[in-house]
Amino acid sequence: MKKKGFKMPTSFTILFLLTGIVALLTFVIPAGQYEYVNGTPVAGTYKVVASNTQGLWDILMAPIKGFSSAIDIILFVLVLGGCLGVLFETRAIDASLSKITGRLKGREKVIIPVIMTICAFGGTTYGMAEETIAFYPIILPVLLAAGYDVVTGIMVIFLGAGIGIAGGIINPFSVGIGSNLAGISLGDGIFVRFALFLTYLIFAIAFTMRYAERVRKDPKKSIVYDIKDVTESKFRKDSSEVLEFDSKRKRVMTVFITMFVIMIISIIPWADKFNIYIFEDFHNLLMKSTILKALIGFSKPLGTWHFSEMTMLFMVGAALIGKLYGYEEKKIVSLFVAGAKDILSVALILGVAKGLSVVMKNGLIIDTILNYGEGVLLNLKAEIFPAITYLLYIPVSLLIPSSSGLQTATIPILAPLGDFMGISREYVVMACQAGAETMNFISPTQAVLMGALTLTNVPYERWLKHIIPFFVGIIVITITILTISNML
Repeated sequence: MKKKGFKMPTSFTILFLLTGIVALLTFVIPAGQYEYVNGTPVAGTYKVVASNTQGLWDILMAPIKGFSSAIDIILFVLVLGGCLGVLFETRAIDASLSKITGRLKGREKVIIPVIMTICAFGGTTYGMAEETIAFYPIILPVLLAAGYDVVTGIMVIFLGAGIGIAGGIINPFSVGIGSNLAGISLGDGIFVRFALFLTYLIFAIAFTMRYAERVRKDPKKSIVYDIKDVTESKFRKDSSEVLEFDSKRKRVMTVFITMFVIMIISIIPWADKFNIYIFEDFHNLLMKSTILKALIGFSKPLGTWHFSEMTMLFMVGAALIGKLYGYEEKKIVSLFVAGAKDILSVALILGVAKGLSVVMKNGLIIDTILNYGEGVLLNLKAEIFPAITYLLYIPVSLLIPSSSGLQTATIPILAPLGDFMGISREYVVMACQAGAETMNFISPTQAVLMGALTLTNVPYERWLKHIIPFFVGIIVITITILTISNML
């Protein structure tokens, strides 16, 4: 009889088990509370209070209460998924890549930075990951014809999207969820995240091009040279479908890019943080007109939007993309529902993970944990707190591989800890999103990485040995930028 090997449980199971463990801890850890000012715990105000232990009923109800308290971000995730469902059906992104690749034929060296930048943009805006698997049949034949190998293709596509996610400027599935949980605006820390993103991108392009040029000049330098017949067999025959980047797809991409431009502008607190009142002045001017005010209704100026307004933006965008591509109303709705269904696991994990903090909060132990953390932090320099948090997240992300679940389960504790150090909460959010994705560059449980390696027949152990210097480089870059920007 064949023995069954150990299988890592899903994020749902892990989070539910952790919720049960936390409930048991309410019987052991003393209950306590801080005094709070504007949602921030005041150092030195902790006091022990009567316990409020959490039983089986509380454990089972925790995810339900978690859904209720996270409904705004859950709704946003579902609507964004629906919008992406309509977008992906048009294959506008694939067609635009085909167009760019065709234009650069004969100048294949330029393909590397161009495609990596496009993939990074997808990662930093909407967390593009699984969708990149469809890019390999488009990109790899061109790179192979230019004298590169399949590993170059994996680096261009996988690392490109990965550094975009790690340095997510407005990625709603990482920085969006994290900012919401930390009680800050999605615009807080956006310029530091941009610095992270840009530095990652430059480093990733340089690392990839260095390897690619070595292989082009001497094919024996390829880490898969001895098995190139196996790795290249399905890509040497250029059977990739050529998609036309027609006028309809151009209009779709215009709407898609415009939505994210509006989103970026709308979340930056121009007036509150930078004393720039152009959007508020324009909004007030519109509201002075009785006709326009009646026509528009109650609205918010750009720079003050939150998840409700962004949900509306992508709901309208989904309908507009579908109509511009020529879909009938029934098909738009069908694609929207299918897209929301594809992203449903993310929405569900948010509720389950949120239940973890619900039990800690209702059990009155979260402030006790914070008090313990406050004591530990007394001997830690504030300047290195973001870097330490980032390093902590790298191994923890193996336990909870879902970035959304990781954010939801940990930020309610780590963000207030930063308050005691005088560290802005956006640094904890950045540390979490960067830490989770850093591990994904080498993690054998990362579905997108393993999918790419399986598709190209590249052994995992060869990839691991090859990518370790990049992995270390990302860690050094992240620690440096988080530390320096925090000091400044």
